[in-house]
Amino acid sequence: MTNGSATIVQKLWNYCNVLRDDGMSYGDYVEQLTYLLFLKMADERAKPPYNQPSPIPAKYNWQSLLKKDGDDLFDHYRHLLEKLGQEKGLLGLIFGKAQNKFQDPAKLRRLIVDLIDKENWSIMSADVKGDAYEGLLEKNAQDTKTGAGQYFTPRPLIQAVIDVMAPKPNETICDPACGTGGFLIASHEYIAKHYKLTKDQKRFLDEKALWGWELVQNTARLCAMNFMLHGIGGDTLPITVADSLASDPGERFEMVLTNPPFGKKSSTTIVAENGKASKEKETIARDDFWATTSNKQLNFVQHIKTLLKQHGRAAMVVPDNVLFEGGAGETVRRKLLHECDVHTLLRLPTGLFYAQGVKANVIFFDKKPASETPWTKKLWIYDLRTNKDFTLKTNPLKRDDLDEFVKCYNPENRHSRKPTWSEKNPDGRWRAFDYEELINRDKASLDIFWLKDESLEESDNLPEPDVIAREIVEDLESALEQIREIVEDLECKG
Repeated sequence: MTNGSATIVQKLWNYCNVLRDDGMSYGDYVEQLTYLLFLKMADERAKPPYNQPSPIPAKYNWQSLLKKDGDDLFDHYRHLLEKLGQEKGLLGLIFGKAQNKFQDPAKLRRLIVDLIDKENWSIMSADVKGDAYEGLLEKNAQDTKTGAGQYFTPRPLIQAVIDVMAPKPNETICDPACGTGGFLIASHEYIAKHYKLTKDQKRFLDEKALWGWELVQNTARLCAMNFMLHGIGGDTLPITVADSLASDPGERFEMVLTNPPFGKKSSTTIVAENGKASKEKETIARDDFWATTSNKQLNFVQHIKTLLKQHGRAAMVVPDNVLFEGGAGETVRRKLLHECDVHTLLRLPTGLFYAQGVKANVIFFDKKPASETPWTKKLWIYDLRTNKDFTLKTNPLKRDDLDEFVKCYNPENRHSRKPTWSEKNPDGRWRAFDYEELINRDKASLDIFWLKDESLEESDNLPEPDVIAREIVEDLESALEQIREIVEDLECKG
């Protein structure tokens, strides 16, 4: 993050601490900032040198807010949010279902006049204002009580994934569970930095290359603003607020990058006439899927296979259950290994994600044409989990922690990889497994590890007590989640 963006984040974040005394959550604060920043930038762009027509009706523009104070400001702000939320397109996406979460008109006035109006947001570089907003999103994700962390993928992990996937100009890139847009924005930055783009390529990158789906309206709103502040998108933003798993959208993409929300089951709460609530499992049956299941993660694997063009490339964060679960899980893995080139698996350490108790991986595969023989020849696995310990606060993951993985992946020519593991070097974290070896494992499990866990070998190597305590908490929360799913299954059957 640059000094300029860090200063702005600090200013905006310090003010959040004032508002928390009024009972406003981090998430509510970032949301209110989004509405006000959008209005301010629309106002700036309607003036020289931009002279763009404003999408905001004059009655509800930024100047209308500056003219009001006290209860008049409160009433006008509430009315403004309601009216703009009824608009179509970009306005509807930003302001849909918007509500005023301020309790004190004086605090709203101070945010408008003293903080947002004093900055010229349009003149700032996309890096500064984009980084500033990303900083706020990350701080929001750290507030684990709100659950916002499930929409936020650690940026060092995203950067490493983008570095090995190496998106190119004129490629279309999709995230079917885009959250606040981390993968798509990082792809945009990578292409802009690594290529000298023609005018047409730049326009394509800004307006047509990136596509996202997001189920939650509030998160889609944050993603839309994140795009705008990074200079992405034209009059319309390529974000669809919908359940991407519901159907095949028809479009196909050169690249899919995604970290779908954790949690295995898709379910809908049904409230009967007597007021009793019950869960109805959403078992997704689609003609383009290999298996019918209510496991959301397995459905995302199948959905991504559909979204890819022939020879398209995918990188997807998946929890461990996708690698070893039987039934539909085994069917999906066997089909994926046969019909796609599943070439790389990155085993991630715990302590990376704001959602607790998650053991995850990144799986990389390419879609291939129909073939009688399997496309997967070798699966290369990098183990960043065994004997590694990261925490969100005291030892967060950094981009250079993934340097060896990026080097081993060999994005310049991944067909000439060399293992770091051997009989002589049993501590090597990078090795390959042949297709026959994979397919003959119990349930075609891809949950493969070979390194000795040092903490289990010698009592002298035990982690610090706080690390042990955190791992116990994560394991218990993971077990509780599985128990909840079993209870929900039983309730559905009952």
